[in-house]
Amino acid sequence: MTDSEKAVAIIEALKAAEHEPAAVALPILNGLVGLVQAHAEAPLEVEEARSGAFMAICEIGKALHRGQPADGLWAPAINAAERWKSLVR
Repeated sequence: MTDSEKAVAIIEALKAAEHEPAAVALPILNGLVGLVQAHAEAPLEVEEARSGAFMAICEIGKALHRGQPADGLWAPAINAAERWKSLVR
């Protein structure tokens, strides 16, 4: 799977998980970790975008795990994944 395909899968999963309760969304988010990991060297800008997407996903996971509101975290995570996707085309 290419990085572009991974980014698309992540965006789709985030959009689907956004409307689910925490018990459903958390396993979806956990499944994204392997997709957002780097497996080869990439330009710094791409690595920063990838790691930004990873951190945004982690922030949602932390909030959901703690029972805190995550409504404001989904859009930044989706945007971060879209930025990564735009750089790996």
